[in-house]
Amino acid sequence: MYAFISGKVTEKTPAYVVIDNHGIGYFINITLNTFTAIGEKEEVRLYTHTQILEDAHNLFGFFSQKERDLFELLISVSGVGCNTARLILSSLTVSELSNAIASDDVKTIQSVKGIGAKTAQRIVIDLKDKLKKIDIQPEIFSAPNNTIRTEALSALTILGFNKAAIEKALDKILKQQPDASVEALIKEALKIL
Repeated sequence: MYAFISGKVTEKTPAYVVIDNHGIGYFINITLNTFTAIGEKEEVRLYTHTQILEDAHNLFGFFSQKERDLFELLISVSGVGCNTARLILSSLTVSELSNAIASDDVKTIQSVKGIGAKTAQRIVIDLKDKLKKIDIQPEIFSAPNNTIRTEALSALTILGFNKAAIEKALDKILKQQPDASVEALIKEALKIL
């Protein structure tokens, strides 16, 4: 129905925003990743998906088109509704989820609260080929980073941190500091976690 909505952010929580567009306040459900991307911005453009139910019309908004495209792919999977897809995209970034699907990493998807083994497997099976069609390419880090990343992941897991949170933090750090040592990576991750 709506491709995107632009306007002034009048209300913002981790679950939704209200955007004033020419005097109309649109209540839009968002993911945590979109909430983070909006930050302190006063004016935003959110790419939207409209869900029409018997008793409600719901808008879901995303900071990037790729996040919206991935959301729409997720809801095409049997057993995955809009709220489940939003939960998945709140727990994993677009690149983390696309990497997990491309590499048959069911455990990463299953690490999302409420996602069981069967649903995670169905997501991987149903979406692996579809990801290529909408041009969401997984981000593969170079071999040296994979070794450093794996060592840092192992060390932080032993310290008791959540694996999905660790991976998100490590990927963020590696994008900013691709040549970081294991020690530097762990220190930076501890600041985030």
